Amino acid sequence: QVQLVESGGGLVQAGGSLRLSCVTSGRTFSNYNMGWFRQAPGKEREFVACVRWGGGRTLYVDSVKGRFTISRDNAKNTVYLQMNSLKPEDTAVYYCNADQSWPNSDSGYWGQGTQVTVSS
Repeated sequence: QVQLVESGGGLVQAGGSLRLSCVTSGRTFSNYNMGWFRQAPGKEREFVACVRWGGGRTLYVDSVKGRFTISRDNAKNTVYLQMNSLKPEDTAVYYCNADQSWPNSDSGYWGQGTQVTVSS
Protein backbone atom coordinates (compact mmCIF):
# COMPACT_ATOMS: atom_id res chain seq x y z
CA GLN A 1 0.00 0.00 0.00
CA VAL A 2 1.00 3.57 -0.65
CA GLN A 3 -0.54 6.44 1.28
CA LEU A 4 -0.64 9.88 -0.30
CA VAL A 5 -1.48 13.18 1.37
CA GLU A 6 -1.89 16.35 -0.68
CA SER A 7 -1.61 19.92 0.58
CA GLY A 8 -1.20 23.42 -0.74
CA GLY A 9 -4.57 24.07 -2.29
CA GLY A 10 -6.53 27.23 -1.67
CA LEU A 11 -8.17 30.30 -3.13
CA VAL A 12 -6.14 32.48 -5.47
CA GLN A 13 -6.88 35.22 -7.98
CA ALA A 14 -6.42 34.67 -11.68
CA GLY A 15 -2.78 35.12 -12.62
CA GLY A 16 -1.59 33.95 -9.23
CA SER A 17 0.41 30.91 -8.19
CA LEU A 18 0.09 27.92 -5.90
CA ARG A 19 2.36 24.99 -5.14
CA LEU A 20 0.79 21.65 -4.36
CA SER A 21 2.67 19.00 -2.43
CA CYS A 22 2.00 15.30 -2.06
CA VAL A 23 3.81 13.32 0.62
CA THR A 24 3.80 9.56 0.33
CA SER A 25 4.42 6.75 2.77
CA GLY A 26 4.34 3.01 2.60
CA ARG A 27 6.13 1.37 -0.27
CA THR A 28 9.27 2.73 -1.87
CA PHE A 29 8.42 6.12 -3.36
CA SER A 30 11.12 5.90 -6.01
CA ASN A 31 9.48 2.79 -7.49
CA TYR A 32 6.49 4.80 -8.65
CA ASN A 33 5.76 7.29 -11.36
CA MET A 34 3.90 10.19 -9.80
CA GLY A 35 1.08 12.18 -11.30
CA TRP A 36 -1.45 14.90 -10.70
CA PHE A 37 -5.03 14.72 -11.88
CA ARG A 38 -7.91 17.12 -11.35
CA GLN A 39 -11.68 17.03 -11.29
CA ALA A 40 -13.82 20.10 -11.80
CA PRO A 41 -17.47 20.22 -10.71
CA GLY A 42 -19.65 18.26 -13.10
CA LYS A 43 -16.68 16.95 -15.07
CA GLU A 44 -14.69 13.75 -15.18
CA ARG A 45 -11.29 13.52 -13.57
CA GLU A 46 -8.55 14.46 -16.04
CA PHE A 47 -4.81 13.97 -16.26
CA VAL A 48 -2.71 17.07 -15.53
CA ALA A 49 0.94 16.00 -15.32
CA CYS A 50 3.22 13.13 -14.39
CA VAL A 51 6.89 12.54 -13.67
CA ARG A 52 8.83 9.32 -14.03
CA TRP A 53 10.25 7.56 -11.00
CA GLY A 54 13.74 8.93 -11.66
CA GLY A 55 12.48 12.43 -12.34
CA GLY A 56 14.02 12.63 -15.79
CA ARG A 57 10.85 12.70 -17.84
CA THR A 58 7.63 14.63 -17.50
CA LEU A 59 4.34 14.89 -19.37
CA TYR A 60 1.67 17.58 -19.26
CA VAL A 61 -1.80 18.08 -20.60
CA ASP A 62 -1.73 20.79 -23.27
CA SER A 63 -3.84 23.22 -21.27
CA VAL A 64 -1.18 23.59 -18.54
CA LYS A 65 2.02 23.45 -20.58
CA GLY A 66 4.23 26.42 -19.86
CA ARG A 67 2.29 27.26 -16.68
CA PHE A 68 2.60 24.18 -14.45
CA THR A 69 5.73 22.29 -13.43
CA ILE A 70 5.80 18.87 -11.82
CA SER A 71 8.83 17.77 -9.84
CA ARG A 72 9.74 15.20 -7.23
CA ASP A 73 12.16 14.83 -4.34
CA ASN A 74 12.76 11.13 -3.75
CA ALA A 75 14.68 11.85 -0.56
CA LYS A 76 11.54 13.49 0.88
CA ASN A 77 9.02 11.09 -0.70
CA THR A 78 7.29 14.14 -2.12
CA VAL A 79 5.98 15.27 -5.48
CA TYR A 80 5.16 18.89 -6.25
CA LEU A 81 3.02 20.76 -8.72
CA GLN A 82 4.01 24.39 -9.18
CA MET A 83 1.09 26.22 -10.78
CA ASN A 84 1.67 29.68 -12.22
CA SER A 85 -0.54 32.03 -14.23
CA LEU A 86 -3.60 30.31 -12.85
CA LYS A 87 -6.89 30.66 -14.68
CA PRO A 88 -10.47 30.22 -13.45
CA GLU A 89 -10.71 27.06 -15.54
CA ASP A 90 -7.97 25.52 -13.38
CA THR A 91 -10.47 25.40 -10.52
CA ALA A 92 -10.82 21.77 -9.44
CA VAL A 93 -9.97 19.22 -6.80
CA TYR A 94 -6.40 18.11 -7.48
CA TYR A 95 -5.43 14.52 -6.78
CA CYS A 96 -2.02 12.96 -6.41
CA ASN A 97 -1.45 9.56 -8.00
CA ALA A 98 1.25 6.90 -7.64
CA ASP A 99 1.39 4.39 -10.46
CA GLN A 100 3.86 1.88 -11.80
CA SER A 101 2.56 2.35 -15.34
CA TRP A 102 3.68 5.20 -17.61
CA PRO A 103 2.17 7.57 -18.17
CA ASN A 104 0.12 7.56 -14.99
CA SER A 105 -3.37 6.33 -15.59
CA ASP A 106 -6.53 5.75 -13.62
CA SER A 107 -4.92 2.88 -11.71
CA GLY A 108 -2.51 2.96 -8.81
CA TYR A 109 -2.91 4.80 -5.54
CA TRP A 110 -4.70 8.09 -4.84
CA GLY A 111 -4.68 10.84 -2.29
CA GLN A 112 -7.79 12.45 -0.86
CA GLY A 113 -7.49 15.58 -3.00
CA THR A 114 -6.92 19.27 -2.35
CA GLN A 115 -9.21 22.05 -3.57
CA VAL A 116 -7.86 24.75 -5.86
CA THR A 117 -10.14 27.69 -6.56
CA VAL A 118 -9.14 30.46 -8.96
CA SER A 119 -11.27 33.58 -8.92
CA SER A 120 -11.61 35.88 -11.91
